[in-house]
Amino acid sequence: MPVPSPYAAALAAIPVREAVVEVLGSTVRYWEYGPTDRPVDLLLVHGFRGDHHGLEPIVSNLPGLRIVSPDLPGYGVSTAMPRKHTIAAYEQWLRAFVEALGLVGTPVLGHSFGSIVVSHAIAAGLVPRAVVLVNPIAANATSGPDRIMMPIVKLYFRIGRALPHRAADFWLAIPLATRIMSWKLAKTKDKTLRRWIHEEHLRYYSGYSDPKTLSEGYEASVSTDVMAVAANLTMPTLIVAGALDNIAPLVHQRELVKLLPDGKLVVIEGVGHLVHYEAPAEAAAAIVAFLGAHA
Repeated sequence: MPVPSPYAAALAAIPVREAVVEVLGSTVRYWEYGPTDRPVDLLLVHGFRGDHHGLEPIVSNLPGLRIVSPDLPGYGVSTAMPRKHTIAAYEQWLRAFVEALGLVGTPVLGHSFGSIVVSHAIAAGLVPRAVVLVNPIAANATSGPDRIMMPIVKLYFRIGRALPHRAADFWLAIPLATRIMSWKLAKTKDKTLRRWIHEEHLRYYSGYSDPKTLSEGYEASVSTDVMAVAANLTMPTLIVAGALDNIAPLVHQRELVKLLPDGKLVVIEGVGHLVHYEAPAEAAAAIVAFLGAHA
């Protein structure tokens, strides 16, 4: 029997509306949470291989805020862009999405790979009033403690791209690979929460449009980092980091915040790269305080 979401009741109490918009050739699905009688408080950008569902635990802890959360092109139910999915393409898409929805100046949150997209979009001209980076990829993924796994991961995606479409879908969505990833990332000792996290990854981790887009997205995710454009993050910036993060180590987050003209680092103990699943209430509290201070 599936484990019910520990955040379902709180999320159900928040109004939600689904909409669609065409951006750079991608049919983008996005969700708007909260009241409609106020400006948008926060734009969310999810991580690699995920979709908007991954950040809903944080949304469930932000009642009263108006939040927009799209599926990135090629993930969830948004279609791929008719171009190679590089960081340049993703950041251009984000800037165009902001323009299309009239969200210029809106604070923006990026999680993991989303932190790279957000920071590079800012370097290219996006100007939010404030920025929140959750588990940001501060330094290149090849410099982290799991760097010895990089050749294996690259081979995994390379094989997926080379296989025929149906075989590639089977290979890239193989449950064992998803479970290994989930097992490595989850730090909670709560067995019920761990099981729910594993089920969430099995439900949504393979929601991509096609193997080519997924492979391109992976190459984009390891091609750069937030540190490369840190000088452009001149607006108030909050970093929410997990003390046990083995994808985006805390040592790199401390280096990143030193480069930010107006940066703040909040460290959540006992969690790693899944702050949004394991400690959404703590992350949301930090976000609310930060947005309130920079309203």
